Amino acid sequence: MGLLTRDQIENMGFSHVGENPRLSDKASYYNCGKIVIGDNVRIDDFCVLSAGNGGIEIGSYIHVAVYSSLIGAGKIILSDFSNISSRVAIYSSNDDYSGASMTNPMVPEEFTNVTHADVIVGRHVIVGSGSVVLPGVILEDGVAVGALSLVSKNCRAFGVYSGVPVRRIKERRRDFLELEEVFRSVK
Repeated sequence: MGLLTRDQIENMGFSHVGENPRLSDKASYYNCGKIVIGDNVRIDDFCVLSAGNGGIEIGSYIHVAVYSSLIGAGKIILSDFSNISSRVAIYSSNDDYSGASMTNPMVPEEFTNVTHADVIVGRHVIVGSGSVVLPGVILEDGVAVGALSLVSKNCRAFGVYSGVPVRRIKERRRDFLELEEVFRSVK
């Protein structure tokens, strides 16, 4: 994976980029002035970060894997230690599919009925490959979402969720909280 240099990153006009960014030169970044990236963030090839008015806030120690996308007018927040697996799509905007209005961004706004709502991914959340997260969803701290899931509702802390639509299938262990304390004490 080819990485952007620090000079290249600074010339892109991001709102903020922390230490040790590992940003692919094959990913696409739109509206960089509305994107905040913390420390130790890796964004892989062919990802799309398209920030709308709400912007995108990426915390620290985060991986956004290959072919993932973060798109929409609402705010998207990825909290510290979260992991977005390959081919995950996170949307903070969504067209009205009912047929009551027209769809797609090439149609003037007065003819569409797009929903915009913030998406919050909590600390230590992992979203499995191929999953879709819709506008307005909050994934509380410690949530794990299984591969190929459709997340259309909030997920409560420290649960394992899976399916279309997602449902809570079990509790998630919390050992990573103690490991985080050890990690922070040695770094």
